[in-house]
Amino acid sequence: MAKADIAQAWLSVMDNGAEYKIREIGIVHTKVTPDTFRSDARDLHAVVEIYPQYQEALDGIDGFSHIFILSYFNKLRPEQIGPLKVKPRRLLRYGLKLDELPLLGVFALDSPTRPNPIGLTLVKLIRREKNQLHVEGLDLFDGTPVLDVKPYRENYQTENFEIPEWDKRLRELTGRT
Repeated sequence: MAKADIAQAWLSVMDNGAEYKIREIGIVHTKVTPDTFRSDARDLHAVVEIYPQYQEALDGIDGFSHIFILSYFNKLRPEQIGPLKVKPRRLLRYGLKLDELPLLGVFALDSPTRPNPIGLTLVKLIRREKNQLHVEGLDLFDGTPVLDVKPYRENYQTENFEIPEWDKRLRELTGRT
């Protein structure tokens, strides 16, 4: 499928009889392998290509240090779309065993397994070159469709927040306190 055809394609979602259409506005380019990706995405470089017909929507984004990338998890296996409870498998890389992990609701996790396979990632904007955003910290695979880009603003920050006890225990077990 040509890029122009992809850009014009709509992602359709049906629920309770209502249909929502979401337009793909770009695509992720990265040389990251799945193994590298699973280890830590904080310093990984990627390019978010915004399709030419949306390039002018980037005017004014220069100068923001961080941006949000909303994406569509197009590489999930069918069984990963829909489950409401999963184990936080990302913690396996810290030496925990699967049977040590709690079964949790997906809205309490940043797991890609969700009822709607939509991703949200806060990344560092390194630079913009026309319709290309060079970023660090993007935890998406090469070819992932981009749905939207939003700037990070200081009023999104909160100083007083709480995390649940299960998260605190897992942080202690993995040495991430």
